[in-house]
Amino acid sequence: MVDGKPGATETDRFATLHEAAESLLDELTDRYLVERRESKEPLGLDDALVRTVRLIPRMPTGAPLAINFAEPGLMVRFGRWWTETLPACACDICDEDPKLLAEQLRTHADALIEGGLWERVRRGLSGSWFETRLIGTGVKSDREGPLSAAGARDARRGGFAAPIQWAPWQRRSL
Repeated sequence: MVDGKPGATETDRFATLHEAAESLLDELTDRYLVERRESKEPLGLDDALVRTVRLIPRMPTGAPLAINFAEPGLMVRFGRWWTETLPACACDICDEDPKLLAEQLRTHADALIEGGLWERVRRGLSGSWFETRLIGTGVKSDREGPLSAAGARDARRGGFAAPIQWAPWQRRSL
């Protein structure tokens, strides 16, 4: 209980998740041919600015990775549509383990780096939606969601009308 609110939690227990993300970003920047960009961005229209780190592979066929350092955890984006919020819920009742979340972040990032992300746009009678699939060692997951008309149009212009299998990231020379 925090400030008299049942189920609330002290969010600093997820500080280790931020540290794990920092370590992962540093390691990937050293190991792969990526451009690292840091900025402050809002997570939503009315949200405060949060630190955002993007790793953009030098080869355009590799999927980008972005991590927003929010409170209490992280918002992670792979490619165009794959997003994860770590933790999904920070309350004591859900009691998500920061160490397990850090392992999940690394497992999912490894799948992305190995070329395990697939994305596409589908059109139907009721509109368009995105489909994503992440497959790698320890992960096999699908997601989908609706797209606005403008979002679908932009995606098709960007080549996402057909399925896209993102390529593995290119390693730096030793």
